[in-house]
Formats: sequence, structure tokens, C-alpha cells
Amino acid sequence: MLALKAALEGAEGIAGLILSNARASMPLWTAETTRLRSELPVAVQAVLAVHEERGSTDSPAYQDALMAFYRRHVCRIDPWPDCLLRSFQAMEADPRVYHAMCGPSEFHITGSLRSWDVSDRLGEIHQPTLVIGGRYDEATPAVTEALHRGIPNPRWVVMDDCSHLCHLEQPQPYLELLRSFLADLEARSAGQQPAGL
Repeated sequence: MLALKAALEGAEGIAGLILSNARASMPLWTAETTRLRSELPVAVQAVLAVHEERGSTDSPAYQDALMAFYRRHVCRIDPWPDCLLRSFQAMEADPRVYHAMCGPSEFHITGSLRSWDVSDRLGEIHQPTLVIGGRYDEATPAVTEALHRGIPNPRWVVMDDCSHLCHLEQPQPYLELLRSFLADLEARSAGQQPAGL
């Protein structure tokens, strides 16, 4: 989201964009994560709904129910890597920024970003762009396809067998995508014909 904002505001020095598991529209993101939520077991959905209604989203029961979503659509590795556990622990220790900007979860968006949407401006981005998503990502293929459709001539990759954290779930293929894209950017800046763009 920050990369999109910088590019759309004309920040200098942006040779290209890598939009990994990103969104251009929080309303589309919310619609898609709500759809994914509706595919969770009914009992899990009920726990989520009850605590959202009561305003008790910090309860252990709500947090446990969130894990059903996270294990499907955020990280499918079992057990989760230590780096991800540390990130979640840090957010749990001080959730103020996340809650203020997003809300209590990835799909119950109540924060300041709930209506953020730059979809109608994507055509203004002229830097080479790589859009990456996972087949089971909370940034669903519909979310990343919106970036693909809106930005002129991006490279769009949906990684099979991945959810939101493709870089952890399939690190080698992910790094190869980045290497290839960056090599093409370097070739372009050197005046050579890029191989993959």
C-alpha cells in the first residue's frame, strides 16, 4: 500500500514496483476476506460473530477462532516459522497501530484504512511492476488480479500451494521471481532488452 501511494504521488527514484500479496482496494479486500471467512466451519464463524458483536475481539476464544482463518489464508506451514511467531507476538504485545489502521482482524476492518482505495488510479503507474499472490491467499487472486488489470503491463504471478506469506511457504520460487524481475529492471536501466518484462 505504501509502494502504491509513493508511486501515485510521483516519488522520485522508483524504478519498479514489487506488489507482493498486496491490495489496491480495502473494500475489495474486505469483500474477499469476508467470502473466505464464510467458508470456515460454521462453529468458527459463530465464535467470530459473537465476539465482534460484543466487542470482545481480544478474548482468547476469538483469537483461537482467528487461527482457523490464518492457517488457511495467511500461512499454511505447520508449525509456523519462528519469524512469523515473533511478528504475531509483537503485534499482540502492542496492537494499537494495527487496530487503529485495520481493526481486530484481517476481515473485520474497522480502522482508518477501511475505505482506502486507489483502484481508479492504477493506470497512472508506469513503472515495471511485479504482482505476486498465493492461490490460497487472503489477498485472493481476485484482489491481485485487480492490480494486474489496473496497472499497465504488469507481470502477475499466482503461486500455487501458497497463501499470504509466499516468501515463507515457497522461498526458492519466490526469490527466483524477485531475481528475475530485478535483473530485468537492471537490464532496462542499462538500456538493454529485458528478458522477462
